[in-house]
Amino acid sequence: MKKLAALAAGGLAALAARRYVAMRYALAQVEPELRSPVLPFVTVTHSAKTLPALRLAYRVTMSPGPGVDVVTRTVGQPATRVLVITPEGHRTNRPAVLALHGGGMIVGSPQLELVTHGRLARELGAVVVSPDYRLAPENPFPAALDDSMATLQWMRQNAGDLGIDADRIAVVGRSAGGGLAAAVAQRSHDEGSTLRAQGLMYPMLDDRTVLNDDDEGRGRLVWTPESNRFAWTAYLGRAPRMSDAPAYAAPARRDDLSGLPPAWIGVGELDLYYGEDVAYAEKLRACGVPCELITVPRMYHAADGYAQKAQSMETFIQGLVNHLRAHL
Repeated sequence: MKKLAALAAGGLAALAARRYVAMRYALAQVEPELRSPVLPFVTVTHSAKTLPALRLAYRVTMSPGPGVDVVTRTVGQPATRVLVITPEGHRTNRPAVLALHGGGMIVGSPQLELVTHGRLARELGAVVVSPDYRLAPENPFPAALDDSMATLQWMRQNAGDLGIDADRIAVVGRSAGGGLAAAVAQRSHDEGSTLRAQGLMYPMLDDRTVLNDDDEGRGRLVWTPESNRFAWTAYLGRAPRMSDAPAYAAPARRDDLSGLPPAWIGVGELDLYYGEDVAYAEKLRACGVPCELITVPRMYHAADGYAQKAQSMETFIQGLVNHLRAHL
């Protein structure tokens, strides 16, 4: 028994040592201003075992900052809780933004992203609406997309009460929310109501990335290949396969992107999604869709959330704001 315990302890020690070395190497690749002491702790593999604790962590409420009001509404069927962030001061015919939170389709909440939502509301003078869409694996595709589309429909039908112009709506999202935003842009176009703009922050677009064995060293911080595999499997209700995925589930699979709204795509060069995001931007351009692509050297996934004061992250977010302002 003692021998087995010693072997187990030795195995754990070796595993911890390998993880330490791998983390040191990953951090060494990061731009110094983007390094954060929390990175080793937030680089956690998402799995059935870790999901309950991660979901609790992702329910934290952030502050939207000054100059905005935040109220909670319920829309759609099944009922979806949404946050409505409105700039202070009564106005009508404001532009609006449908903002979709990240979290791999399996975790996350709108209140965790109130810092960005508040900024968009203030700087654009826009009403920002963010749904607490249903999560996988309990609610696989198309639940999250249906909730997002129901929220968009509610915004249009209640434009007067919200004080918005129903013809001046953009969609934005980060990570999984970016993938949802791309899907919303596609489906809205197909249903005859094209949006003004789409802003995709390091979006989760292509399930086939899971099947790529050569990630070129990307995805070592925050969002890993293992988490990506678990998330896509949960969202699709099955393991990804090269042959197919349901329409709108993986927006990068769509061939004809013509007629979609002008896009802004931002991603870091250390991000697991770098390849699929660059490819989607190139496909948009090839289909005649204006697309501004921002790639940030030595930036990992969601770095703007962990290094908010870094100048490169300020420039990154301001680029999104400028894109939306130009089209709203």
